[in-house]
Amino acid sequence: MRRFAAVAVAAGLLLAGCGGAAADPAAGAGAPVQGGSLTWAVETEPITFNPHQYAQAKARLLVWNSFEALLTHDDKGGYLPWLARSYDVSADGLTYTFKLRDDVTFHDGEKFDAAAVKANLDQLFVPGYAPGVTSTQLKNFKDAQVVDPATIAVHLKRPDVLILDFFASPQGAQISPKSLKSPNLKAGGPDVVGTGPFILDRYTKGQEVHYKKNPGYNWAPANAGHQGPAYLDEITYRFLKESSVRVGALTSGQVDVIEGVPATEQSLVKADPGLQFAQHLNSGTAYNYYFNQTRAPFDDIRVRKAFRDAVDVDAVLQGVYRGTATRAWSILSPSGPYYDPSLEKTFGNNPAEANQLLDQAGWSTKDSEGFRTRDGRRLTVRIVLSAPFVRDKRDILAQGVQAAVKQSAGIDLQVKVVDQGTATDALNKNEFEVFDNSRADTDAGAALALIVPKGAPINRHGFTSADLEAQIAAAAATTDTAKRKDAYVAVQRALTDNATLLPLYAPADQIAAQKKVGGLGFEPTAGVPGSAYNLWIGK
Repeated sequence: MRRFAAVAVAAGLLLAGCGGAAADPAAGAGAPVQGGSLTWAVETEPITFNPHQYAQAKARLLVWNSFEALLTHDDKGGYLPWLARSYDVSADGLTYTFKLRDDVTFHDGEKFDAAAVKANLDQLFVPGYAPGVTSTQLKNFKDAQVVDPATIAVHLKRPDVLILDFFASPQGAQISPKSLKSPNLKAGGPDVVGTGPFILDRYTKGQEVHYKKNPGYNWAPANAGHQGPAYLDEITYRFLKESSVRVGALTSGQVDVIEGVPATEQSLVKADPGLQFAQHLNSGTAYNYYFNQTRAPFDDIRVRKAFRDAVDVDAVLQGVYRGTATRAWSILSPSGPYYDPSLEKTFGNNPAEANQLLDQAGWSTKDSEGFRTRDGRRLTVRIVLSAPFVRDKRDILAQGVQAAVKQSAGIDLQVKVVDQGTATDALNKNEFEVFDNSRADTDAGAALALIVPKGAPINRHGFTSADLEAQIAAAAATTDTAKRKDAYVAVQRALTDNATLLPLYAPADQIAAQKKVGGLGFEPTAGVPGSAYNLWIGK
């Protein structure tokens, strides 16, 4: 058996699930202060407050306020115990035994123990509850056995090192067994509770969510920055979708912190002596456009390559993000250990090639508006953006791509920003030619498992390959980092050769705050803003 236990880390050096790496050590907040309230303006309102249903990277900082997982990540992509004290892995990789803390209580007074962990795992397999989780993150899960109140053994059908990533993810966070019976379970909210340092006690849809301190909290992970209850008494997150409104609220003192600082406002924030600013690349995948190969015109690789070659991505990014965006060349974010830099500058920004490919594919005539046609039909492709997932001015970015493909190659890209239900309906009915996606998964393998295999939840592009599926499965079955990288490099190259997607940029998060705010930071592996656990208001 391989045994893994908590490792002490200097307080304040790094913050994991409960926080993040310090945003600015020179900020004027002074030493940590107990008490006070803080207001934070966020770009995205969560679709749900249930961690099992988590799907928005922008909601992650809220999840970790009130919910916690068995493990958390360190700054090197490894794992540290959180609600678990330690874990063992059997020699055959089929059994993971977690020794749990015995001093943890849910917000509703329920005891956290092995039975609670099993209840959460059982809930995930309730039909219709979390099919995306059970078909990917838990696809190799066999069963869970309560050994004793402080010990649970998780058995797998086959070795899968990504099971640890699940137990460190929001989807693996622990909900009170009593809350699992709530009629509001899927939506979450005040009556769906966890063990975290804050208690969600008020939510006003479209406006804000409010958290109060959990006074009995005393089980932060070793790298959380401090131990015991949170510093703040309360924190309010206001939902301000418009970036100019968020920045205006910060500079006028209406809020203390904002996330999502647009490129056009960053110089203003950085120049203000009363403010602090920090940013961090997200892990997981880049923000990509995927081509739907199950229908015309992208069932033809020449049209997929033509669309990719028609876009000068650097110019589009410069126009939207003013030099603050990191160009992507692969399905994976360049911030991760498995990224393949050899793909850089191997495609794109080649209008001559794009037009030649479209001529070869039969789209050789143009209509009066300059769009390519074939047999009297315009070369039209549709992208449907779900409003709750539109961040970083991605609607404006889509307009930039729209203009580029029209000007360079005569492709009619139609862009629609719609509500989540309408977007889901369009995807389910296969009424799209392009779909967008980025993932903030801490392990790239978890993201690839969602996007590449046949039948995977995000495989809406339709490209399938037995070889790629074997590569992903082999990588998930080994702890050998070099072998995992070889497999994921092969996947990246195959997707590029197939022109499955157009990589655009590596998502990043930005935080700006009053100088009096201390403890701001990012999760060390995910690169997203940390929770409020380590925040304080300086005197």
